[in-house]
Amino acid sequence: MKLGRLGLLLGLIGGAGYLLFTHPPVHTVAPGHVGVRVNQLTGSVTAVREGALWVLPGVHNLRELTLFDQVYRPTANGDAPFQSMEGLALGVDLSVRYALDPAQLGAIAKTLPSDINGAIVEPAVQGVIYKVFTRYTVREIFSSKRAEIQQLIEAELKPKLARDGIMLRGVSIGKISLPAEYKAGMERLLAEELATEKMRYTLELKEKMVKQSELEADAEKIRREKAAEAAGNEQIIAARSQEQAMKHVIPFKEKQIAQRQLEAEADKVSRIKVSEGTAQARVIEAAGEADSRRKLADAEAYRQDLIGKVASAQMEREGKLLSRHPLLIQKTMADKLSDKVSVIIAPAPTDGGFIGAALLGTGKTVKASEPVAAVAETPAEEQ
Repeated sequence: MKLGRLGLLLGLIGGAGYLLFTHPPVHTVAPGHVGVRVNQLTGSVTAVREGALWVLPGVHNLRELTLFDQVYRPTANGDAPFQSMEGLALGVDLSVRYALDPAQLGAIAKTLPSDINGAIVEPAVQGVIYKVFTRYTVREIFSSKRAEIQQLIEAELKPKLARDGIMLRGVSIGKISLPAEYKAGMERLLAEELATEKMRYTLELKEKMVKQSELEADAEKIRREKAAEAAGNEQIIAARSQEQAMKHVIPFKEKQIAQRQLEAEADKVSRIKVSEGTAQARVIEAAGEADSRRKLADAEAYRQDLIGKVASAQMEREGKLLSRHPLLIQKTMADKLSDKVSVIIAPAPTDGGFIGAALLGTGKTVKASEPVAAVAETPAEEQ
């Protein structure tokens, strides 16, 4: 009994391990995606973005939805799957960009199939674009109505996808492949239209050139007439101006002659006046120079007379001074000899005579018993 219970327990543990291994309880949601977990027991829905999510086997059902924009391009058999109003087949490079509505992710996870692109978007797009293209001709689809067709497809397709929680971002129409026969016919038609347009432009250009030549000829004629008229008017005006000018020129010339005569007479009088003034100036200068020399001579005579009087008075004063003080003569001689003689020792004369008489060898002879004057002559350079 115990062995049966142990085996049952081991079986349960092994089954649980296998179940956890095949269905792990933790699921990681990739960036840009949303994990929608539906509880099969209660019916509640939980949405988790970019993170770990617990998923219990048998209890939870997980569905991961992308939030990125997706592009659907219709594919059909053959190179020309679409038809125009004329029934011609043509190929259109069509792309539809859409995204899931984040506000309806719970309903999308419950109701929509896993292949949203093939089960929801493709039928809606196919049902709209085939119907729209059949309303227009090939030429309108190729050139003039392309933007209108694109707007019409968006207007019809947007509400259909919105009912399923899909937001339409936009519809783009790229390259359009035309049927070979229609393309060849269009090329011929375009060539003929271009030739017609070229001929029309050529005729218009020729007509404009003829009109331009006529206008240029008329303009040249008018220009010449105006030029001749202007030249005649200029000659008349010039003649009148010359006549008027002569009326003013002749009196002006006469005034110029009279003015020159007056200027010559004024120049003559001016030169005479200048010569007279120069002569008078020379006479005045000579008289002034003589007077100046006479005054200088008188001044010199007065100066000499004054100098003689001063010298006589000075000599008279010096004679009185020498007779009163005879030693001044000795002092004067000593001052004269001061640059050559340092010391003079000599007895004073008894008779009151000149002290230098003995040195100069004049006067009376000195006796032997009398002291002899010792003179020490020292050059001024040795002192």
